[in-house]
Amino acid sequence: MPIYESVMQEKPPIVLDIGTAYTKLGFTAEASPRKIMPTEVVLTTTGIRKRLFDYDTTEELHDQLVDFLQTIFFKHLLVSPKERKFVVVENVFGPTVLRETLARVLFLHFDVSSVLFVPVHLIALSTLAVPTAVVVDIGYSETSVMPVYSGVQIMSAFKDQSYGGSAIHAEIRRQLLEAGIKDDLLTESVLEDIKVRTCFVTTFERSQARIKDQAPPTPPPGVDYIVSDHDAVIHVPGTLRETVYEIMFEPSNERDSLPHLILRSILDCTLDMRRALVESVLLVGGGSMVQGLQSRLRDEMQHLLAEDSFYANRFHGQLQFKFFNPIGKQNFTAWLGGALCGATDLIQTRSLAKETYLKSEHVPDWSNLCDNRPTGS
Repeated sequence: MPIYESVMQEKPPIVLDIGTAYTKLGFTAEASPRKIMPTEVVLTTTGIRKRLFDYDTTEELHDQLVDFLQTIFFKHLLVSPKERKFVVVENVFGPTVLRETLARVLFLHFDVSSVLFVPVHLIALSTLAVPTAVVVDIGYSETSVMPVYSGVQIMSAFKDQSYGGSAIHAEIRRQLLEAGIKDDLLTESVLEDIKVRTCFVTTFERSQARIKDQAPPTPPPGVDYIVSDHDAVIHVPGTLRETVYEIMFEPSNERDSLPHLILRSILDCTLDMRRALVESVLLVGGGSMVQGLQSRLRDEMQHLLAEDSFYANRFHGQLQFKFFNPIGKQNFTAWLGGALCGATDLIQTRSLAKETYLKSEHVPDWSNLCDNRPTGS
């Protein structure tokens, strides 16, 4: 139990950011999470380890959340959740069944005091104390883009695509299998370690040379990766190291690469917002920590503004893309925003209290018309 619990009159709220691959957990007003752990659960009934969001029924999700949260409270945080406030970072377009089931587990099983759900893009931006930016969240299962202007999310300009950490892992696996590596060596943890330790985003000039079938640039040196569990060595070719992230930049008629997503999202905002958004881009999420991504993204978007008539006719003036440097590491920027939010009066005024929840056992949702009727209607 944290030592300050005995001297503080009120228990510090717990902040949870439950991602597809990793979960960040800790207390409000702290500079970093207490722990970053895989979003996996060991079922108490069978002892099987599985991903938290691999479920078939709502009841199965409920039981997995109970086991998962018990591990968080009694093994990692070492506190009792009873009568404690919570801040939960969520995707504003996340599944309704997930937030409803999570609320039911917290209120009915763990008897918590209140829960404050905060949107990941807006709360990540709050760490910079700026009101306007294009927030790009590169996670494990998807990449999402949300413009925020004057502290308001532009929901109609939201964009997302399925390339994230899992797509990068699939590309690494494909190239290694083609190189003759045995499939049983390529576990998820090995693929992730290869991605983090050896891969990077190549420069715009080198990628253009490959696309235009010019003389291919000299590849970077390959590296040997040791798989200790199997007493084996995987040779990672240099071409793999610099090309696996190209799936985020592949040109297509659908204009669905990452630079296109950001530009199309800005175009879906009104004219007076566009310049401010172009000059304020924030990259968050574990997938944005790869070396070379920010400079490549800037060069790609500047090239599209100059050479692509679709954008040249819609963006006006001399525009220069600028990026914010996040506070802390990108993989827990959203958690840090939740920790800051939980240390303010918002947790008193905006939280869903247990008494309110027990009346209907329903979490108010922005997409539910019943929760957003004008007063008196």
